[in-house]
Amino acid sequence: MNYPQIEHHGAKDGVTGSCHQLRMKATASLLIECGLFQGNDASIPDESGADRLAIEFPLDTIKALVATHVHIDHVGRIPYLLAAGFEGPILCSEPSAKLLPIVLEDAFKLGFSRDHSQIEKYIRLVEQRIIALPYQQWFTLADSDELLARIRLQRAGHILGSAYVEIDLTYPQTGQNKRVVFSGDLGAPHAPFLMPPESPERADILVLESTYGDRLHEGRANRRKRLEAVIEQALEDQGTVLIPAFSIGRTQELLYELEDIIQNKQRATAVQSPLPSGERARVRGKADNTNAKSKPETNWPELPVILDSPLASRFTETYRSLKPFWNQEARERIQSGRRPLAFEQLITIDSHSDHQRIVNHLAQTARPAIVIAGGGMCSGGRIVNYLKAMLGDKRHNVLFVGYQAKGTPGHTIQTYGPKGGYVDLDGERIDIRAGITSIGGYSAHADQKGLVEFVTGMQQWPTEVRVVHGEERAKKALTDILEARYAESEKKLDLIS
Repeated sequence: MNYPQIEHHGAKDGVTGSCHQLRMKATASLLIECGLFQGNDASIPDESGADRLAIEFPLDTIKALVATHVHIDHVGRIPYLLAAGFEGPILCSEPSAKLLPIVLEDAFKLGFSRDHSQIEKYIRLVEQRIIALPYQQWFTLADSDELLARIRLQRAGHILGSAYVEIDLTYPQTGQNKRVVFSGDLGAPHAPFLMPPESPERADILVLESTYGDRLHEGRANRRKRLEAVIEQALEDQGTVLIPAFSIGRTQELLYELEDIIQNKQRATAVQSPLPSGERARVRGKADNTNAKSKPETNWPELPVILDSPLASRFTETYRSLKPFWNQEARERIQSGRRPLAFEQLITIDSHSDHQRIVNHLAQTARPAIVIAGGGMCSGGRIVNYLKAMLGDKRHNVLFVGYQAKGTPGHTIQTYGPKGGYVDLDGERIDIRAGITSIGGYSAHADQKGLVEFVTGMQQWPTEVRVVHGEERAKKALTDILEARYAESEKKLDLIS
């Protein structure tokens, strides 16, 4: 049997549950990611009919697990992997080593136990297993007469700590060498905090994500203007803007952008007359004595930005401790005295009782505010309580800035909300009367152009590309354009999707 070989245990035909096994030789393999299935992916049993949480593949040859980043659809099944008997190390980047225990603690609470002593024991075990790898440095996995295997992590630009994985395999007995690259999730250019990904020098085999393989994102400047304009428009309804957000990555980027918008608004109002006294964050008319129906003006500098997610708050605090891994723009903002993740208007909600009070207050008063709450696809988390209380009120607005997988409530709201449809939340049918808006440009994933450039930016293009982590339409669009680019360059391509 020829090696290396790759088996896909998740995200082959969908966008969640990432899990890939690289067989380096008969007795040694590497597991790249072990993520949770979400949405429709979670309801489809595997080929053996097993539950999607189950670890259905043998672990005897797996020497290590590589976590490209800490999103739940890439690491959420690690508790089940450990419970199944996996005893190897968990390899990840240095920032991910700080973030991963937080994610896995939450996953353990949801799937196993809320007993404090058990959680502490489990997290200690996880921390003992983690090996933090610096970016751009080779780490030896195996060195024998049969196999020399090395791994290197490179910045992927998706979230803080994200990486794509280069695996260099040399077989001394035959002299064969193979370079295998797993993209993980690649990021869009010019993301807050993050340095953009650069293509590897070469790859023989590439496993490539395709989440947005069928579309192009707008530029960061345009998406920021749209974010500002969408919120301005939503607040004209004199209600609350609800933003479902993933606890790590998207939340911190949104806070970073909102802080900058508020800062610019403060500079603009500083040269104008002082604001009249009144309730904090009111939407007011341009003139008190105007009889005409003037367009309401949002008092941005006094607008509360409510972060209602204990998990997101922990991640945000950890992000602040990882400033050495921020990009130059973000570090310069800190050096100028700004606080992009701890600005004055930011209100953090931790306890459940405070959360419920905020939900009731905003639902009853429709007071202008921006609420960022977990979870990102509306299938759980505190955003669900906001939606149940406010989705039926046309004064409020829901703003989607992240991918909504098919089968999730977020996808239902995004698809049917503008048509006056409904969604089921916790078994309750909720009519959608709130405004629904999406800004695709805030995706943390590379678009079609970025994915193609990741491949064509290599000095040696891969001869085998496996397209994964995408819905069928996105995968087909990406494979079509890759085939065309290879044909134009007269390069050989074995494309698997």
